Amino acid sequence: MIGRRSISLEPREVPLGGVRAMNVLRTLPNKDLPTVGAWCFLDRFGPGPVKMRVEPHPHIGLQTVTWPLVGDVRHRDSLDSDVTLTRGQLNLMTAGHGISHSEYSLGEEEIPLDALQLWVVLPESARDGAGGFEQHTSLPTVALPASSGPDATATVVLGEFAGTRSPATVHTPIVGAEIALPAGSRVALPLDQAWEHAIVLVEGDVAVDDLSLVRNEMLYLGDSRAQVSVSSTEGALIFVLGGEPFEEDLVMWWNFAGRTHDEIAQARADWETPDAATARFGHVVSHGAERIPAPELPNVRLKPRRRHI
Repeated sequence: MIGRRSISLEPREVPLGGVRAMNVLRTLPNKDLPTVGAWCFLDRFGPGPVKMRVEPHPHIGLQTVTWPLVGDVRHRDSLDSDVTLTRGQLNLMTAGHGISHSEYSLGEEEIPLDALQLWVVLPESARDGAGGFEQHTSLPTVALPASSGPDATATVVLGEFAGTRSPATVHTPIVGAEIALPAGSRVALPLDQAWEHAIVLVEGDVAVDDLSLVRNEMLYLGDSRAQVSVSSTEGALIFVLGGEPFEEDLVMWWNFAGRTHDEIAQARADWETPDAATARFGHVVSHGAERIPAPELPNVRLKPRRRHI
């Protein structure tokens, strides 16, 4: 068991630049905390006007979770998916052995855009499987009784929360839930004591067990908690991440989640070799030759990430 924690993790600004032409706030992976459950990556892009053009790029060994807050995103992938995602809907793409996709904002002008982009690392049993894509336009919600003020509402994005399960495919015990706290509300969030959890403040004001968070801050809670108290004065939107601690080695680099340096190097080589890229990652529907080239590998061998908290 990890035990109870109350550790604040602040995001860092990461310039994506180039064809992506925008900055993001990245909370996971953190140098001291590579994963929360199987969640291994959390970016927030926005809010702000942006013309997003994320050209075709590859993934292995993970699932991408796109959760829009403001604006619409067009997703295209090498499985011939071509869909538009809007607020309250979920795009879930499973990379498996290899997949490629692109993400565009709609239109040719800058638009207001704000979203969470998360990754879930796949366990050994699923990480080399076939790729997949699913869009869920309706997700289950559950009312959370308040001890004071109005009740809160949870949308179960991935996994299970408060006895309610998302229809999205998962491969490890996990939870991803958005919770809307009305002004003046205090609510006890039910947690699985065997899982570790974290809470991210997306908008508004929130106190977690009376510890106030600032916007985009993540509070890592550890495990061994049956519940945690959250309250808001003016109203808040928070996101709960959690799950069974991920015990397998994890080597992450660029868009790849693997177990060894050699595995990552092979995926990079495949993406940079046209025939191998087509065979392993496919071709993104409605695109031509445009793509994001892989960066150079570092001059040291990649090693598994370890937690230090």
